[in-house]
Amino acid sequence: MNSLTIYLILVPVIGFVLLLLNILLAKHVPYSEKVTSYECGFSPIYGQNRSPFTIQFYLVGILFLIFDIEIFMTMPYALTVYETSHYGFWIVMVFFVILILGFVFEFNSKALYFSQVQPAEDEDTEE
Repeated sequence: MNSLTIYLILVPVIGFVLLLLNILLAKHVPYSEKVTSYECGFSPIYGQNRSPFTIQFYLVGILFLIFDIEIFMTMPYALTVYETSHYGFWIVMVFFVILILGFVFEFNSKALYFSQVQPAEDEDTEE
């Protein structure tokens, strides 16, 4: 057996053994807070499981999605950096410039502020 086969057999076995030990040795103390539903940082209010979310939750989700796509798109370059030479480097730089421009646009449109109070616009006051 080669080392990959041993690895593919040994890792799940160790995982299941640790999970079984946790189930057998852990103290089980159920109480009401453990069995209630908990979603997105909000506890349900007297059976009401759905409450309206602010747009910031969706914005955070979209930002994480964009970050994941960024990692997904740059990973092939990171793995083949020596084979792609200058052409691959400039393709990745263009990709990062587009991401930076998007971030600057988000920052300037105040989409990254998550509090209810938006920062005041710069006002020219005469004294």
